[in-house]
Amino acid sequence: MSALQIRQLHAWYGESHVLHGVDLHVARGETVCLLGRNGAGRSSTLRAIMGLTGRRTGEIRVFGRDLAGVAPHRVAAHGVGYCPEERGIFASLSTRENLLLPPRQRTGFDGMTLDEVDALFPNLRERAHSPGSRLSGGEQQMLALARILRTGAGLLLLDEISEGLAPVIVRALGRAIARLRDRGYSVLLVEQNFHFSARLADRFYVMESGRVIDELARADLAARREQLERLLGV
Repeated sequence: MSALQIRQLHAWYGESHVLHGVDLHVARGETVCLLGRNGAGRSSTLRAIMGLTGRRTGEIRVFGRDLAGVAPHRVAAHGVGYCPEERGIFASLSTRENLLLPPRQRTGFDGMTLDEVDALFPNLRERAHSPGSRLSGGEQQMLALARILRTGAGLLLLDEISEGLAPVIVRALGRAIARLRDRGYSVLLVEQNFHFSARLADRFYVMESGRVIDELARADLAARREQLERLLGV
């Protein structure tokens, strides 16, 4: 059974048709990256999975359950953790309060304990009592990811988590995602940073104008690198 299976997914923002028959899948324990230029439809694909676009049609199966048409909070209850580009950290709450805010869901997956989160992100343990407004951009990104790991999500939708961050933080996030994959998490990653995603993902889909136009495995990257860099504008 796949962690995620999407068939013929169409989505709209108002009258704007942004996804045009997207097909993709993520196996259990697999990390898959959506590549493409800005506006290609990658973030809209994550939002459509969560039910955050307007109208959508097609099939969205998460761990075998059809979630097309399901409200966003119910999608989360079925084991999907969404880490949006804007992070959504509450500035007036401490790091620990932000971390404890989302409830654990009865998803069939074990959410991480606070000790496990602290081991994965030592920075957050050190800043446990700091208000969200005092965290660096990298610490906020770690917190946004850690927050969904507590809920019992087994499928992680990660949107541009490396964007605008210092290289040392990007490397730390990369190590964390690799450890999550080793623990059996399934990950669908949207990334503009090709070099970051090339070290993490097992497979890649290339999107353009709201469509998947290519699929390749990590083993194909070396032979296709120049073509991909031209396509992505790297």
